[in-house]
Amino acid sequence: MNEQINNQDALLCAIDLGSNSFHLIIAKSDFGELRPVHTLAEKVQLGETSAQATLSPAAITRGLECLERFKQLIDSTAPAKIRVVGTNALRRAKNRQEFIEPAELVLGAPIDVIYGREEARLVYLGVAHSLSDDEDTRLVVDIGGGSTEFIWGNGLNR
Repeated sequence: MNEQINNQDALLCAIDLGSNSFHLIIAKSDFGELRPVHTLAEKVQLGETSAQATLSPAAITRGLECLERFKQLIDSTAPAKIRVVGTNALRRAKNRQEFIEPAELVLGAPIDVIYGREEARLVYLGVAHSLSDDEDTRLVVDIGGGSTEFIWGNGLNR
């Protein structure tokens, strides 16, 4: 979602497909700031993998059912942009495509499986944007269901 949105009333949607839970936020672009309009979160436990590092059929079903509920909200709000990211559970799973392909069909949007560094960068930016505008050094710790990231930064720079 790095592209500039020209319409100040445009809605943007971000979905985080985490190891334990899925999160959706729909926000309004308001003069360079994002104002949350809707948020949803569901415990999915996608990271419930077997010893062979594969997503279980039950986890895939739970994930797809959750995304169908998310899609109802997406359809009712019609955001201008949708970004969907998958984190550690999808990075590790050998059978990730068994989830990703039907999930992309449900959502009508591509899913980016991001590496740990990109996950850390996005987490840091989210935290930094919610704090005061200073250049103080910060340590942000993201304790996720399948990974933990430590991110040092100053202001909006990591």
